[in-house]
Amino acid sequence: MASSKQDIEVIVAIDFGTISSGYAYANKSNPGEITVENKWDGFKSYKTPTIIKYDESYSSIISWGFSALPEKPKKRRNVNQSKPIELFKLFLFKEKSFLPDNLNYKKVISDYLNKLSEMIKGRVSTHWPSLDFYNQVLIVLTVPVEFDDDAIAIMRDCAFNANLIKERDSNYLFFITEPEAAAIHCLNSLEKNRLKPGDSFIVVDCGGGTVNLTSHKLLENNKISEITESTSGNCGSSLIDKKFVEFLGRKLGSSTIELLEKDHYNILQYMVQEFCKEVKIPFTGQKSRHEIVLKNYQSIIEEARKQGFLKESDSIWVEFNDVRAMFDPLINKIIELIKGQLAQQPNKESSAIMLIFTG
Repeated sequence: MASSKQDIEVIVAIDFGTISSGYAYANKSNPGEITVENKWDGFKSYKTPTIIKYDESYSSIISWGFSALPEKPKKRRNVNQSKPIELFKLFLFKEKSFLPDNLNYKKVISDYLNKLSEMIKGRVSTHWPSLDFYNQVLIVLTVPVEFDDDAIAIMRDCAFNANLIKERDSNYLFFITEPEAAAIHCLNSLEKNRLKPGDSFIVVDCGGGTVNLTSHKLLENNKISEITESTSGNCGSSLIDKKFVEFLGRKLGSSTIELLEKDHYNILQYMVQEFCKEVKIPFTGQKSRHEIVLKNYQSIIEEARKQGFLKESDSIWVEFNDVRAMFDPLINKIIELIKGQLAQQPNKESSAIMLIFTG
């Protein structure tokens, strides 16, 4: 363990998210020069999907992140394959997600963090070849504000099993809540928006699983204090994906969705992935429509037609109002959460600036 803070040379911050994950690092001697990872196995992005794929026996890892995303299915190749594992962070919220019987969620988290750990060590050693990773690097891991002591203890165990730290109780692993990390990051924005000591602001941290809100006051010497109790809601972006699957059920029939989930899960994942890329992420409220072509999914078409769907076409259309109906309930929940934070403000007359971070 570190005998003092002087032992630490490099800080690595890891955002392990429900939908996507990423990391950044900086040397203590030059804290303003922060490197954010943006190259993931041929993909350019500040985050990579929190997805991992095993072989058919779920004993060996085949791929993770972008590489584990479902590929476009080939024509007449609707065979069942091992399912990429996703949303496994939800188990720490005590929520259920798909997991094969022979896989434990703690192992999945550890395996994913291990792949992230290997990448981090490679990047850090390239920058500072003589660095002793286990004795000179501080790992800062963000956690949701809802995590209790048990969930944080599990994350520490997983980090240890992933070789991020050398000892289970290592001082080189530090946990910070996502709203706290977001508030600290806001400091630069506060200066640009000319906030002065005494002014308050709200951080709305929109993640994949939850949306977390905290209210803060700017103090002297660029410090901040939390002035209300943090609040959160189960209205993250992954719920839009679920609403899209519900939409498919209305267009293709419930038994078709059951068939997809049971025998063609890769196809369903690919359809959700394409919806996110082509519809959800670019959605700005402008009217548009998107076509989902199903001609390569013959078994899906046949099952849908048995139920009276797809009588005249091999395509379905996602209209503007369909997408808006997926977004509106979540937006309304977020607005109510913001109103709740405003109602908690100790000084209702002080100005508040809202800073929104999407995850």
